Amino acid sequence: MIALLLALMTQGGGQSGAIPPPQPPGRGARHAGVQLGVLIQPETVTVGDPFVVTVRVRAPRGSQIVFPRAADSASSVEALDPPLVIPAPDSTVSEQSARYRLVAWDTGVVRLGLADVAITTSPGVGSALSLGDARVFVRSVLPTDSAARVPKGARAIAPSPPSTWRWWLIAALIALVVGLLIWLWLRRRARTVEAPPVDALEQAEREFARIDALQLLEAGERGRYVALNVDVLRDYLAARLPRAERSFTSNELLLALRDEHRVPIDRLAPTLAETDLIKFARRAVAADRARALVLEARHTVRDVERAVAAPPESPAAREAA
Repeated sequence: MIALLLALMTQGGGQSGAIPPPQPPGRGARHAGVQLGVLIQPETVTVGDPFVVTVRVRAPRGSQIVFPRAADSASSVEALDPPLVIPAPDSTVSEQSARYRLVAWDTGVVRLGLADVAITTSPGVGSALSLGDARVFVRSVLPTDSAARVPKGARAIAPSPPSTWRWWLIAALIALVVGLLIWLWLRRRARTVEAPPVDALEQAEREFARIDALQLLEAGERGRYVALNVDVLRDYLAARLPRAERSFTSNELLLALRDEHRVPIDRLAPTLAETDLIKFARRAVAADRARALVLEARHTVRDVERAVAAPPESPAAREAA
């Protein structure tokens, strides 16, 4: 069944002549031509089931109608959505409908808790239509007679099986800590053990042998063959002499070693100059000349090594030499 509550509030002799209901305290004066209708679907609901309330208001043309936003928070009815206001297509009157989707949380006859509808028919003149009489019947979901129902007795507490995951977790944490301590100890020990120094001459001879194994000269890569051997020479000088930094250019290297009596500058300078032309200017070099430059570089390494390994000479002997 659909419960329809239609309150017709009029004032004046243009209506059926019925006496309008008395004005509630604190309300504005009622105006002629104002009609209110309330429709509740369904008329009977259960606790927690949504239902729809449609409030329809018709007022004279040009009137402003303001519907309440939602149910009162103190009531046992809750709004699920904001009200949906739908205007009527009739242009001779001001007619609007507001659709509320509500849910009730109490049983019996429950008031909807909607506030008043405010209507302004002219500037400074307004009225309020009360929705306080709107109600819905809410039935309980419990059976009619539940007094004879005897609940089952509580079950005994089942003992939980012994859990071993805690012991596995503790064992994993202990293993993790022990492994971390061993790793830290090995790392500290590796830092304390110093690597044996590499002899510069042995390193140079090893690099010379590696370059020979590439057979660059036989493959026609003469420029690369010369450049790699001279790079080994420069690496050796940087390892043996503190002033011969590897980042120096050829001119900077010769300038840094100009006072170094253990280095044959008169032989090193032309070797570096010709090698720079081969490396950077792409100067062609014959096979015989490539062999001569490589032999000069290797002889320079051995001559410097003999001079470095020899006992220091006295200033007088060095002056005589």
